[in-house]
Amino acid sequence: MMSKTEADRKSSPRPRRRPSWLRVRAPTGEAYHWLKRLMRAKELHSVCEEAHCPNIGECWGNHTATFLILGDTCTRNCRFCNIQTGRPSPPDPAEPEHVAQAVQAMNLKHAVITSVDRDDLPDGGAGAFAAVIHRIRELQPGCTVEVLIPDFRGQIEPLRVVMNARPDILNHNVETAPRLFRVVQPQCRYEWSLDILRNAKRLWPEATTKSGLMVGLGETTDEVLGVMSDLRKLDVDILTIGQYLQPTRQHVPIARYYTPDE
Repeated sequence: MMSKTEADRKSSPRPRRRPSWLRVRAPTGEAYHWLKRLMRAKELHSVCEEAHCPNIGECWGNHTATFLILGDTCTRNCRFCNIQTGRPSPPDPAEPEHVAQAVQAMNLKHAVITSVDRDDLPDGGAGAFAAVIHRIRELQPGCTVEVLIPDFRGQIEPLRVVMNARPDILNHNVETAPRLFRVVQPQCRYEWSLDILRNAKRLWPEATTKSGLMVGLGETTDEVLGVMSDLRKLDVDILTIGQYLQPTRQHVPIARYYTPDE
C-alpha cells in the first residue's frame, strides 16, 4: 500500500523549469569554503543552508550570510519553506557569543540575524535576539544589525524585548497576500504580522522597519498592491519583493514566474 507521503509526491506537480534569469552556478570558491568552515567551527546555522537557498554561492562568496539562531528545527510547518519541522532542542546559551565571534571574524559592516519559529519558548526566542544584538555590538563596534524576527503570535512583550536591544533594522516578512495565508503558512496570521510591524514603530518611532513579500504563489496584482498599501499605512520603511521558488514537490507549487522587468 502506498504511503501518504509517496501518494503526495506522485500527485504533486513537478516544479516548472526555472527560466534563465533564475539559474545560478553551484557554490564554489575559497571564500565560500572558508565561510562554511567558520560556520561549522562555531556550530552555527545559516538560513542560506537550512532553507537550501540557491543564492548561497554568490552570498557566501561575498562573505555575506544570514545567521539562523535558536537551532535548525522550526515549530511551524509553512508550505513554502524547506527548514525542517519538529521538536527543537533547548537554546544554546553560547550561541550569542559564537554568532558575534563569526561576525567579528568576517569583519562585517552589516549582520543579519533570523531564527526558526520557537512557539515552544515563553518569549518566542526574543531574549536570544536581544543577546545576539548586544554581543555583536560589543565584539564588532560599528557593525549594523538587522533582525528578521518571527511574528511572536502578534504579542507585544516579546517584541518589546527585541526593540529594547535597539536593532538597526527590524525586519518581519508578511510573505504573501492574506488570502493565501491558509495555504502558504497556515499557522500564521496576516494580522499578527501587521501587529508586529505596527508595534515596532510604536515601541521605537526612530526604528527602521522592513518587510518582505514573495510573488509567484497565485496572488493577483491587486493583492500585491493591497499588501503594499497596508505596509505603507504602518510606515514600513523598506519592502523587498522576491520570486517564490518551490523547494520540493511537497511544497506549494509555483503559479507563475515573474520577469525581472515586472
